[in-house]
Order: sequence, then C-alpha cells, then structure tokens
Amino acid sequence: MTEQPVTEQGVTHQPVAEQAVAEQATIPITRTCPFAPVEEHVRLRKEAPISRVRLPGGSEAWALTRHEDIRAMLTDSRFSSDRSHPSFPRIFTERLVLRSATRSMIAMDEPEHGTARRAVTGEFTVKRLAALRPRIQQIVDEHIDAMLAGPRPADLVGALSLPVPSQVICELLGVPYADHDFFQQRSGTLLRRTAPLAERERARNELESYLDDLVTRKEAEPTDDLLGRQVRKRRENGTEDHDALVGLAVLLLIAGHETTANMISLGTLTLLENPGQLALIREDPGKVDSAVEELLRYFTIAEIATSRFAIQDAEIGGVLIRAGEGVIGLSNTANRDPEVFDNPDELDIERGARHHIAFGYGVHQCLGQNLARTELRIVFDTLFTRVPSLSLAAPVDRLPFKTDGSIYGLYELPVTW
Repeated sequence: MTEQPVTEQGVTHQPVAEQAVAEQATIPITRTCPFAPVEEHVRLRKEAPISRVRLPGGSEAWALTRHEDIRAMLTDSRFSSDRSHPSFPRIFTERLVLRSATRSMIAMDEPEHGTARRAVTGEFTVKRLAALRPRIQQIVDEHIDAMLAGPRPADLVGALSLPVPSQVICELLGVPYADHDFFQQRSGTLLRRTAPLAERERARNELESYLDDLVTRKEAEPTDDLLGRQVRKRRENGTEDHDALVGLAVLLLIAGHETTANMISLGTLTLLENPGQLALIREDPGKVDSAVEELLRYFTIAEIATSRFAIQDAEIGGVLIRAGEGVIGLSNTANRDPEVFDNPDELDIERGARHHIAFGYGVHQCLGQNLARTELRIVFDTLFTRVPSLSLAAPVDRLPFKTDGSIYGLYELPVTW
C-alpha cells in the first residue's frame, strides 16, 4: 500500500488519479457491534475519508465519511437525487421495476422537488404537530395499558415500537389502521436487503395498488386527513395528479412508521443499558428532548440514506468527483466524527447534538422529522414514567438486530417489569 499524502487540512487520502477501489470496502457491511457503526466505515473515515468503494452489484461509487463533506455534498446542486438515472449508486444488487413511472419526492431535484415538497410541508409544521400531541399521547397510553395488562415478558416491538408510529401515520394520512399488518409486512420486505427481487417487487406493487385504490376513494369523496386535504388542495390549484399522490402516500406511509419504530426500540434498549443516562431523564424529564437528539445521532439508523451522483465535475474535501460518478454518504460515521462531536462513541444525553445528520441535510432533509421527534419524546417520557421497573428480558447478544435491512433496528425486544 502506497503512502498517502496529507492535504492542507491534515486529511490523508490518495490523489484522484491514483484512487483505487478499496479491496475490502464493500458497502453495505454488517455491524459487528450493535451500538457502533460498521468497523470498515470507521476505518475509511480514519484512513481514507473520501474513497472509492464497491457496491453489492459490483459497481463503484465514492464514499464520504466525514460530517463536513456529507453536508457539503447534500447542499451542492451539482449532485442529483434522481434514482431513475443509471449513474445513481444502488445499494440493492437489482433494481425494482415499478408499476408507476412517477418519481417520488426523494428522487427529485430542484425546482421540481421544491414544488412537490411545498405542497405538503404544511402538514408537518410545529403548530400542526402540537395539535396532534394529545392524540399521540392517547395512542401511546393505550398501547402501554395493553402491554401492562398482558403477559410477561412482552415484545416491545410488537407492543409499542411498531404500533404507535403506524397508528399515528395512518390517522395522519387517512389510511385504515385495521390494515396495518398488510402494509407493515410489505414495507418490511421492501427494506430488507436480503429479500429476493421478485418478493420486493411484489411487495411494492401490492402496496402501491392498495394506496392507489385508497387515493381513488378519497378523490371521489375527500376526507379530513392529509390525503383528502391534498386532493382538495391540488384540485383547487390545478395540480391534481393521481399517480403523484399515490407516490406521496407510499413514501409517507413507509417512512412514517419504519424509522420511528426502530428508534423507539433501539432507544429503549440503549437507555436500559445505560442506567446513568436514564437516571438523568427520570430526575429531569425536560432532558428527554436532548436525549432524543443524542439517540438519533448515536444510532443513525438510515446509515446510507444520502446517496447522490454528480451531474457535473465537483470537488468535495479536496477530491474531484467527476460527472456521472455516484456518491454515498456514510451518515453513521459522520455522526461519530470526532471533529464535530467530543467523545463521539459515548452516549451523552446532555450533549445537545441537534447538528447531527440523522435526518439528512439540505433541501431533502426529512419532511417528517418533527413528527418523529414528537413521537419519540412522548414514548420515552411516558414509558419510563409509567413503567419504572422496565428491564430487558434477554441478553443483548441474543437480540435479533436488523442487520439485513436498509433501516437499522430490532425485530424483537423482550422486556419485563
């Protein structure tokens, strides 16, 4: 291995002309420790923070590992989010063939993205979410009531983590919660990297067909929910587009429950494993807000949610990325970047880590982040207040972590009290 020169910033990496695909750097790579980023990702941040990596299908892309570099890329218009483009770096080996050719908001660039996002931003304002708090609290209490009335040990994933955000997003969108098993199973298949392509395509198409029918009914008789309001709003301003609304419903339904559910499980596990940190919350419930931010930073469950490709030559961190080359932002290492966070591998709920990029950064920053924060705050505050004796009912090394998923989490979390 040749010696790597040092840039003016003191960061070591190979010159672009000599940059080679790292033989052992294949993305994604399974975590070996459930509470730490992938070891290979950390090695890259230390030794070659901007480097070429190999993707599962054999193609290559640039991997960014530092907080500063990923934020720079996500705010640079020379990098595209268009997932239909051949240059977009794909984590899955095979590409889904979808029923509809309509692109999702997350696959749009400006100005198209801004137009689509503004149409629905009002549904996720702080004011609207404040009005939802009593209902979210009621949903959390009802599921904790049911868990406490049931047998011990209980699976927290099935009892609380998954049903709470699922019910909240269903009521927000206007999706019947009675159908939650249907869409949870299909979204789970879609996000599982090891699922065969045929299964993933069938899951996506069945979910899209279900929401297609639902949107059709709301177009015939708009209801007082997000999808119904979008029908009326788009009809009034002349932008009605059935396929676009179905695509929005698919995106929000999946994103609205999968990520938050996994953070509830992982956050609960981590606080139980760090009693000193949990004690700080119990002594001062006002620290739940900062605890949520720290847990989001600590896990960064959407580890590779910031992929782009260059539409023209661009320099990031002193490295030239040429037009047509894919780029992957390893957010998990960026949120453990020692240049940004002191003692980044330690859980510190008093850190005040609001500048993490667990929700992305720039114009594509997660639309539902305020909803997720609200749910997490209510769940952690209520769970540890109402169930002070909550404890794990299985050793950590026996827990089924989602090492095969696009979103990190737990399949089950046995607890008792």
